Amino acid sequence: MVLFQKKDKKRAALEKEYAAVLKKETQLKQSAMKATAPRWKTDLEKKVPEKVYHSLEAAFSKAFSVVFTQGVGVIEKTYNRQNLEETYSVQDYAVQVKGGRKELKQVKRNAGRTGLANTALTTVEGIGLGALGIGLPDIVVFVGMLLKGIYETALSYGFSYDTPEERLFILRMMEATLTKGHAFAVKNARVDGMIEEMPQAGDDEVLAQIQKTGSAFAVDMLLLKFVQGFPLVGVIGGAANPIYYNMVMRYVQLKYQKRYLLAVAQRSGISLRSI
Repeated sequence: MVLFQKKDKKRAALEKEYAAVLKKETQLKQSAMKATAPRWKTDLEKKVPEKVYHSLEAAFSKAFSVVFTQGVGVIEKTYNRQNLEETYSVQDYAVQVKGGRKELKQVKRNAGRTGLANTALTTVEGIGLGALGIGLPDIVVFVGMLLKGIYETALSYGFSYDTPEERLFILRMMEATLTKGHAFAVKNARVDGMIEEMPQAGDDEVLAQIQKTGSAFAVDMLLLKFVQGFPLVGVIGGAANPIYYNMVMRYVQLKYQKRYLLAVAQRSGISLRSI
């Protein structure tokens, strides 16, 4: 009898948290579907030389490639991976034993704690380099900060980030974040498909996705990074870094939370997909 009561309590808590996630997802989707670039931005982007776009696209793609293949160890020095994993284990155990909304919310709360610190660092980095007129070199640092936040979030929800499958998942989330209009629905559904069932992925697939994600960032940040290449005025471009960081992290944290809730439900024999 007690076991059934615990399962019912866990089911109710999971359903409420999952429903909240779905509501936020709907809001994000509606916002992305309606989003259009301001006319002033579109007009100015037309004046940016095409070679600048190609340079920016190459810079983002190279940044993702370098950080993924060579920068993981460097990024891991900026946080305590063991501490994050141990904290998750303790909190997840509480979810298994008690299974209430309080325990589920604690996991979410812990996953979001690093956000303010990373946003502050991204702001200082972007504005500082922008004031000096440093545009393209800033991209590697910016991508590193983005991945730092994503890696910390993944660990806080009990997921890894150093397999081809997880890298593909991360890259697709980042691409979806910067996608607007009807294309967002397609890319968002692809991310959700990976949450439902994580497919195997090879290095070639990851490399192809790096190009797509790099292109998405280049298209969306073209004008800002172009302006950042000029001293003083570049502060405007650099100041956009924390805005994009928060935009990406909002989507990423929501997807990892959703993935965690589904994982808890699965191991508890509870179905949430019909909600």
